[in-house]
Amino acid sequence: MTGASGSSGSLGRRGLLVTGAASALTLGSVSFASADGEQTRTVRGTLPPGSPDFVYLPVDVPRGVRELAVSYTYEKAVVPAGTQNNALDIGIFDERGTDLGGRGFRGWSGGARTEFFIRGDEATPGYLAGPVRAGTWHIALGPYTTAPEGLPYAVTITLRYGKTPATPAPVYPPERARGRGRAWYRGDCHIHSVHSDGKRTPAQIAALARAAGLDFINTSEHNTSSGHRAWAGLWGDDLLILTGEEITTRNGHVVALGTDPGTFVDWRYRARDNRFGHFAREVRRAGGLVVPAHPHATCIGCNWKFGFGEADAVEVWNGPYTVDDEVSLADWDNTLVSGRGWTPAMGNSDAHKDPDAIGTPQTVVLADDLTREAIQAGIRAGHSYIAESSKVSLTFGAAGGRGLHAGIGERLEVEKDAPVTVRLEVTGAPGCTLHFVTDQGTLFTSAPLPPSGAGTAEWSTTAAYAAYVRAEVRHAPVVPGLPGPFAALTNPVFLGA
Repeated sequence: MTGASGSSGSLGRRGLLVTGAASALTLGSVSFASADGEQTRTVRGTLPPGSPDFVYLPVDVPRGVRELAVSYTYEKAVVPAGTQNNALDIGIFDERGTDLGGRGFRGWSGGARTEFFIRGDEATPGYLAGPVRAGTWHIALGPYTTAPEGLPYAVTITLRYGKTPATPAPVYPPERARGRGRAWYRGDCHIHSVHSDGKRTPAQIAALARAAGLDFINTSEHNTSSGHRAWAGLWGDDLLILTGEEITTRNGHVVALGTDPGTFVDWRYRARDNRFGHFAREVRRAGGLVVPAHPHATCIGCNWKFGFGEADAVEVWNGPYTVDDEVSLADWDNTLVSGRGWTPAMGNSDAHKDPDAIGTPQTVVLADDLTREAIQAGIRAGHSYIAESSKVSLTFGAAGGRGLHAGIGERLEVEKDAPVTVRLEVTGAPGCTLHFVTDQGTLFTSAPLPPSGAGTAEWSTTAAYAAYVRAEVRHAPVVPGLPGPFAALTNPVFLGA
């Protein structure tokens, strides 16, 4: 059975619901009568400029539905130069409702897909398989950008009736791999697959991670946990797979790193809603780390507006080097002066598709073992550096009198006038220069490394002269007047009692 098209979209006839987070609009509901076979309804409307972040389309689902399928289209406009055109995201909440942080979430694909389905045994990547229970479901439309003439859309809902297939028990990655005991482990914690807007399957990502010399990765799909159960058979003694999410708000993105498998963290709020602290604590309650991603990226909604008070680490290097990485690094560096309650830096690929390179860059973590807990502890403590690939390795530390030594992320407790020697050893960086950076700026730069890519630099200072020292390894400048791209950079060693 196929139903006729309908129309719903005149916002002037609908109430604006203020939910305590981002404002939302709820349209008139779409109803279906119990039936056999298949039923379809289409809803059309236009969202005006200034629409709320989320527009909910209620769908009254009767009993006996085996599968729910949704497709949608929207129109692009002719806009003046410099004006944003239409872009519309989509997702869905089940009969348990749309409450912020509630249990109703069933999937999100943003703008990556034009259709999806949900049934008991399977769902489109980005969505959670499970029964299509009776009640009011809500299709969530997210007008990411809206042209001056408005955003015309059409949403088609199809219900297929029949016996509900059984839902398989999820299989999640283990929290431990074989490891090498206390050692340096390489990881990439910001990667996208077909479960959000990536083009690679989990199997392809696992193979590329191994080829890149990585020991661990973290799944980080936009606003969904569906990918957590997609890695069966892909982990091993040589690869630890952590589960997380890229919480993609309208005021910045944050990687939830290593949350309990199956954890979903809501994203439907802006900085003005004063909700980020609550959800940051939700990430930590689920065993994860809070890592603001690409804080100075130039994409719409990407620039970080929530502050760093809740951050466990911050992503200062995202993918191949760009100028916004330089800004992120400088912004982070400005927070290091006190050395108390500092936020460690990390780097990740944010890889989506070919030719994005998994592990470019990667965070190299000193951890007691290759386990979720140990890797997170190393990241949280700042016992880590960032490298452009597994070809680059370094050793960095500071030494004082009486045999005192401190490594990356540690403090060398010396008197303020006691002599301190800082030493950096690097391999795998031909032609690069080595730099020591303090709270005053870059105070030492080496000659370029030889073709072998190996070299050592030493520099002497005191705690009175340098509150901290961190190291950078850079390629030759590409753009006149700008520093060269990173090959590696470290978290700081702090000096002084």
